[in-house]
Amino acid sequence: MTSVQEIPDQDSSLPNLLSWLVTILVPVILVLTGVRLMMSSMFLKLEYNLPGFPADRYGFTTADRLYWADIAVDYLVNTAGIEFLADLRFEDGSPVYNERELKHMVDVKNVVNAALSVWLIALGGLLLLTVWARNRDWGEAYRAGLRRGGWLTVILVGAIILIVLVSFGVFFVAFHNVFFEPGTWVFYYSDTLIRLFPERFWRDIFIYVGGCAVLGGLGLAVGFRQKG
Repeated sequence: MTSVQEIPDQDSSLPNLLSWLVTILVPVILVLTGVRLMMSSMFLKLEYNLPGFPADRYGFTTADRLYWADIAVDYLVNTAGIEFLADLRFEDGSPVYNERELKHMVDVKNVVNAALSVWLIALGGLLLLTVWARNRDWGEAYRAGLRRGGWLTVILVGAIILIVLVSFGVFFVAFHNVFFEPGTWVFYYSDTLIRLFPERFWRDIFIYVGGCAVLGGLGLAVGFRQKG
């Protein structure tokens, strides 16, 4: 008797593979969406007016901070060169930023541009996967990917928030040394960048971005939970 060996379906693993791709994209999108939301005038107004936000010992008022910080954030998301900041002057004619600060802002803009490019690519990829899932009938695998991505975000970002709350100084140094050449991001307290963006500002940024990502992750994990 001749037996016929069943040939496995070559495409059976594709939905599972794409589902895991969705899982990976979710935390990237949620975190970088939070980063983009923080780069706005609205966030600056909220942050500078929080109770207990440290005053500038060298004389910036809240209005001053809002004015100069809004220009700095605008530089990070526009297409202008560093002259956008280098040409700025205080009322006495002195430059707002020194050469070390300007060099660091160029580095920051490069990192921001790279992050926003990754964000847009990830969003585009997820959109394509969404359309593909609907047209090729692998919706359940797609929803499973979103659900896993939500939980993955909660776990990873939740751990980072915990580290920030417990030992922000260590995390802050490690974070900067990953993205910038060591020593290039250290400034005097009298420098404009520190006066506008003290350590408290950055601690809050990490907490807000992480909080937004965790909430989004929980929304996906619960909203797309398995039924039954």
